[in-house]
Amino acid sequence: SSAFLQLCSRSSAMRIDQEVKLDFKDVLIRPKRSTLASRSEVSLERTFKFKHAKQEWTGVPIIAANMDSVGTFEMARKLAEFKVITAMHKHYTVDEWKAFAANGGKDIMQYVAVSTGISQADREKLKQVMEVTGANMICVDVANGYAEAFVDCIRKIRADYPDKVLMAGNVVTGEMTEELILSGADVVKVGIGPGSVCTTRKQTGVGYPQLSAVMECADAAHGLGGRIISDGGCTCPGDLAKAFGGGSDFVMMGGMLSGHDESGGEVIEENGSFFKLFYGMSSDTAMNKYAGGVANYRSSEGKTVKVPYRGPVEETIRDCLGGIRSACTYVGARNLSELDRRCTFIRVTQQLNTVFTDSTKANPKPVEPPTKKHKSG
Repeated sequence: SSAFLQLCSRSSAMRIDQEVKLDFKDVLIRPKRSTLASRSEVSLERTFKFKHAKQEWTGVPIIAANMDSVGTFEMARKLAEFKVITAMHKHYTVDEWKAFAANGGKDIMQYVAVSTGISQADREKLKQVMEVTGANMICVDVANGYAEAFVDCIRKIRADYPDKVLMAGNVVTGEMTEELILSGADVVKVGIGPGSVCTTRKQTGVGYPQLSAVMECADAAHGLGGRIISDGGCTCPGDLAKAFGGGSDFVMMGGMLSGHDESGGEVIEENGSFFKLFYGMSSDTAMNKYAGGVANYRSSEGKTVKVPYRGPVEETIRDCLGGIRSACTYVGARNLSELDRRCTFIRVTQQLNTVFTDSTKANPKPVEPPTKKHKSG
C-alpha cells in the first residue's frame, strides 16, 4: 500500500510531457520485402504462457469486448469457431450461465472470459459462475485501473484463483501496467477513452493516444513476463494490425462487432432501414438498465448510438482476419508473433483517399434481418 501511494505521489506539481503521443490514425506501416507468396501462408494463431496462471492458451488473440451489446453467448459460440475469445458482459445471471454451460458452452470455454467488477457482490457472483462453468479466464474490468481498491482486488482474486488467467484494466501507462502484473494480473487491458461509444475524454479530460499507450505498456509488461490487450480505438482491420504491430498481445473490439445477429439487443426499423443499439457500459442507457439510473455524484461516460444492422458476424470477423493476414504479408511476417518485430511505423498526415466514401468495407449494402425477409416474402 505504501509503495502504491509513493507511485501516485511521484509528481507533486503540474507538468507537461512534451513527447508526441500517437494514435492509430497518425501512422501507417511501412512495407518490407517479403518471401510470402500468399496470405494463406500466414498463421494468426498464437500460443501464450502466462506469468501467474502457469498455463498455455492457443488461439487467435482477438477478444470481443465485455459489453452487453457485444459480449454475448451467441457471439461466443460463433467466434469460438475462429478460435477468437469473447469476454462476456458481467450482467448475465448465474442461471443463464448454467443454461449456457449445459447447452454446449463448456465445449468452447477456452475461448470465454468471465467478466467481473470489484465489489463484494461481484466477487461472490464470480465464484458461483466459475463453479458452474469451469472457465479458465477472468476479466476484471473497471473504468479506472489506477484506484488502489482495484489493485487490492486483483491481489484477492489472484489468491482465490491461482491457476486462472487474470485479465485486468484499464490503464494506459507503463508503471501501472507493472503494478497490476506484480499484483497478480497475467494480462493488462490498455485503453482509456479510445472506444467509439466512450466519452471519458470528453467528460473528464483524461486519456492517452492508443498506439503510444500500447507501445509503452507492452514494453513494461513484456519486461515482467506479462501480456497486454489493446482495448478500444480500432475502426478498421488496419487498426488491429497496427495494434499488433505496436506490441499488443491481444486486441479487443467493441464497435466493430456491434450491429450483428450475435450482438445483444433488438433490431429497430426506421423508415425502411434497420439498426441495433450500441452503447458504452457507463452510458445512461447501461446505468438505467442495470443500476437504476446515473448516481447523483457521477456523470455518464458513454453514449448510445444506432448502428446499421449488419447481419451475421462471420463476414466481419473474416474481413478482420483477412486484413491482418494481408498486413503480415506486406512486412514478411509468416506468423502474427513476428509482426511487431517486422513493423516500422511512419508518421502521416492522411490515411485514406475519401473522395467517394468513408463507408466500411464489411456489408456496404443495407441488410434486412431474416424475420423481415420472411414477413415481406
